[in-house]
Amino acid sequence: MLVMLVDDSRSSLLHLKNLLEGCGGVEGSLYEDPHLALDAADRQHFDLVIVDHVMPKMDGIEFTRRLRAMPSYAQAPIVMLTASSSQAVRLAALEAGATDFLPKMSNWIELSVKLRNLITLSSAVRARDDQAARLAREVEVATRKLHDREEEMIFRLSLAVEYRDSDTGEHTLRVARYSRMIAEELGLPPEDCRGIYLAAPLHDVGKVAVPDSVLLKPGRLTADETEVVRTHAAVGERILGDSGSDLMRLAAEIAGNHHERWDGTGYPRRLAGEAIPLSARIVAVADVFDAMTTERPYKAAMPAATALDTLAAERGRHFDPRCVDAFLAAQKRVLPGPPLTRRDRDAPNPTAALSPTPSSVVAFPRRCAC
Repeated sequence: MLVMLVDDSRSSLLHLKNLLEGCGGVEGSLYEDPHLALDAADRQHFDLVIVDHVMPKMDGIEFTRRLRAMPSYAQAPIVMLTASSSQAVRLAALEAGATDFLPKMSNWIELSVKLRNLITLSSAVRARDDQAARLAREVEVATRKLHDREEEMIFRLSLAVEYRDSDTGEHTLRVARYSRMIAEELGLPPEDCRGIYLAAPLHDVGKVAVPDSVLLKPGRLTADETEVVRTHAAVGERILGDSGSDLMRLAAEIAGNHHERWDGTGYPRRLAGEAIPLSARIVAVADVFDAMTTERPYKAAMPAATALDTLAAERGRHFDPRCVDAFLAAQKRVLPGPPLTRRDRDAPNPTAALSPTPSSVVAFPRRCAC
């Protein structure tokens, strides 16, 4: 056990040190300057602190107050050594955070007994703190395991849905990465970026209710079939909603709103602007970009340059302008090489200068029911 002794009297310090170390298992550190003692306490934790009341550079009450302000000394026993019997002094010391008092003029036997009691108290406090730290570590490990399992369950569920629409299941992973990129570029807190990354893969979970004959149809969808595909947003929200998990509730928010449009012409609620949850606005950009640049049974992949320019053209119509700008700013993390140079984003046909792809191909993938 480490004990800090603070007193401007060297003889008093040596006397206390001898008494303490005579109890066994105790090592005393002596400080005549309270400022040096505070510096030492900041570098090393002491199990017990005994400080004199009257000192020239800083009295024991002020020392106690400053020591208590250090997080690691919020609970450590701090004992005031004083010859004063003044009630006002004792009250001030207690208000500063003193645990107990030692009479400076007490006899050797009485002082020894009090010191042994203090050592016992300090040992109990240290044991309690050690147990609390151990329990905190165990809770942290258990919580991390739960988060890992939750993450695994989300990705496995999202892959199960995606395998109906492709043979790799990588769409959900790319959408997750793109969504996190956008969130980070927007300056969202790290925990929000991580939440969006984990929840985004479930954006299309409602597709489990869409028949394969519609979902994988190679030809043009009828109006009725388009409406069937569009039900996946509301279905996904119902599947994930009313969960006790914050992450699942976030996933439900994304699933139910990622096909809403900034201009209010989306579905299922025709929300507009910032009435659409930010998480869904972010995933909408990531989802459409990946859908445009991925080959599916019912369409060819669009060149990435064309897809980026299409996003820019839909800025303020289909997509939240800030989310599009964030994705374009982070494009170096999507495409190799320097950022692409494009014409004015408001040009009538911004894709023409970048790609020979016919304008009829520059459209959102039909199965997104965008």
